[in-house]
Amino acid sequence: MQTTTISDTDFAAIADRDESHFFDLKQFAVSGKSLQKTAVAFSNADGGEIIIGIKDKKTGDKVEERWEGISDIEQLNGHLQSLFEVKPALDIRYEFLKREAAPGYALRILIEKGSQVCVTADGTVYQRQGAQSLSVKDQERILQLNFAKGASSFEDTLLADLAAEQVVESPELQSFLKDYSPSTDPLEFCLNQNLLDFKTWQPRTVSALLFHSSPSSVVPRKCAVKITRYETKEDDPERDHLASQWTLEGPSYQLIHSTVAKITEIMSSIEVWATDGLKKLEYPPEAIWETIVNAVIHRDYSISDDIQILVFNNRIEILSPGKLPGYVNVENILEARFSRNPKMVRTLNRYKNPPNKDLGEGLNTTFQKMKEFGLKNPIISEEGNYLKVLLPHSSLAAPTVAIMDFLRIHAQITNRQARDITGIKSENLVKVEFYKLRDEGHIERVPDLAGPKSAWQLTEQGKLYLAQT
Repeated sequence: MQTTTISDTDFAAIADRDESHFFDLKQFAVSGKSLQKTAVAFSNADGGEIIIGIKDKKTGDKVEERWEGISDIEQLNGHLQSLFEVKPALDIRYEFLKREAAPGYALRILIEKGSQVCVTADGTVYQRQGAQSLSVKDQERILQLNFAKGASSFEDTLLADLAAEQVVESPELQSFLKDYSPSTDPLEFCLNQNLLDFKTWQPRTVSALLFHSSPSSVVPRKCAVKITRYETKEDDPERDHLASQWTLEGPSYQLIHSTVAKITEIMSSIEVWATDGLKKLEYPPEAIWETIVNAVIHRDYSISDDIQILVFNNRIEILSPGKLPGYVNVENILEARFSRNPKMVRTLNRYKNPPNKDLGEGLNTTFQKMKEFGLKNPIISEEGNYLKVLLPHSSLAAPTVAIMDFLRIHAQITNRQARDITGIKSENLVKVEFYKLRDEGHIERVPDLAGPKSAWQLTEQGKLYLAQT
């Protein structure tokens, strides 16, 4: 039996935490059925933490009144017994919490993502989604969940040559705990969260990815981010198009931030034509952020390669090692949920400003923000052993509409400018769009400009049309 004493500060932090995809508070009076429901939901999703004996802040009670202070540990035996009735058996660890300044106990239960689909004593399947434990009754979904559970995660492999101290004493872990739980011992945190093997104290791969200053030096696989800048729009760039390359690495949280910052810096040096003029290459920040977060937390770390990010004049391509896991495919990826690296996902979500705040909404947010920004949808595909997300810098508007919008502000438009604003790569296909507008009487060639300098301008009819729209 393990008992941990927490300070008043730690208690207040726990009592004020919002219930989430990974966390739930239960009062002592919780029924065994309700407790099973939450535990099974965590096991069938990404794992999580339940604390019994602290009231949720939604009760409206003051913080001090939320500590129930269960007088006898044995009173909690029934709660644990109800969890042992779950089939297959849950992968759980538990400890009793004491407070420095108040009597009694609370019970903390840590639940790992299960290797099989678990059901409650009455045979119901639940899965955690956000702060809810939702029943799964559709047999097809249960079958898919069973299929997805078959995948093991490389994040759990042990690093025999890495001393636990290199993780436990790392500056990144110290910084994380300073915000998350200042009085928590780093070793205790790593053991409780199963980041170290409980018996041998050997670090798991995920602990190095999260907290080691240079994961690539201790993980037996490549795990950095490589960014390549190509000064072209071509689908198959040549060596002459290669401008620069950068390799970034570090703890996962810092790696996400530094990668997004570097891409933003690179984009600031690229100029493209937009309907309102020559501008810096720009994407919705949320689209860049969510795509990078998705690549870092869901990639397959058993594949020895870095995440590849290719920045072109008209698109960004993100290639994340690993095919889509389980039952997930390019058709259902926006609806399906699967965490290849649940410990990484869970721990990053505990940061003060979690990069994966809206779990399960990453690529959905990318699609939504690209549309709001007036850009075409991302293109998701599997290429070999990689998941590729392509962010096109192409107007969502029809090519003829984009050309006319450009001519609202500018006296004339060239083929190159039209290719930039429409995303069309071929000069001849842009000419087809020009000819459509010419045949409708909206534009005409600029006199005395031929060959590479040829351009188009509005006719009087075209000016009238824009004035009316």
